[in-house]
Amino acid sequence: MFQATEPRSQTASALRLAGLIYHATVRHLRKDHGNALIGLIMNMMQTVIFVMAFYLMFTLLGWRGASIRGDFMLYIMSGVFLFMTHTKALSAVVMSEGPASAMMKHAPMNTIVAISAAALGSLYIQILSMLVVLTVYHVGFNPVHIHQPAGAMGMVLLSWFSGVSIGMIFLSIKPWFPGFVSVITNVYSRANMIASGKMFVANQLPSYMLAFFTWNPLFHTIDQCRGFVFINYNPHYSNIAYPFWLSVGLLFLGLMGESYTRKNASLSWHAKR
Repeated sequence: MFQATEPRSQTASALRLAGLIYHATVRHLRKDHGNALIGLIMNMMQTVIFVMAFYLMFTLLGWRGASIRGDFMLYIMSGVFLFMTHTKALSAVVMSEGPASAMMKHAPMNTIVAISAAALGSLYIQILSMLVVLTVYHVGFNPVHIHQPAGAMGMVLLSWFSGVSIGMIFLSIKPWFPGFVSVITNVYSRANMIASGKMFVANQLPSYMLAFFTWNPLFHTIDQCRGFVFINYNPHYSNIAYPFWLSVGLLFLGLMGESYTRKNASLSWHAKR
């Protein structure tokens, strides 16, 4: 029942924490669906439905001419993939287990592990779904040519990082205002359907409209990603520094807020979730 805690080196502590995050990530992935393959297929089908919906919308409305010169489906997928990665990361972090969760009664478990597991689980599913969709499209329909794959992948990771950072802000205030956070999370996710800029490119927007989108870190990452994907596109009105430093700032604010909330946690909060 009682165990004496032995001092560990920094390396041993880091390895122990990494192992704990790994097992928590696996648990998070299997929480929604016991079969990992079915869970992947469901997420992949959601991505495919998004891509096909935007393809039909662009075709029916005659907006295909407004896209970048190159593979039109790759243009759509570059926006949908980053949008899904950002939104799923935000939702996963907001819905992660808080300080009043039953899992926190186990000694090695803490909220940082739960948040990390939720964020890494969403990233794993999105990258796997993205690779499967791109492979099927490459083999069955049209060869995929990405101008700078490393840069494009970097923008995927930056979209995920910005989603995690914004999710941390919402998570830190969720126990205090659960209803408000639920509403604002849905509003933000729905607003990003347009505000993310996945339906157009920044270079083609008039200057008076840029102010409606440049506040959004996802707008910058999608526009920059298309600059890495297509050799014919060079983004002029977006950058990488803004979403990165904004995400770093929001992450630190979210961690401070989560730390304060954790220290003032009440078991009755779990019933509000």
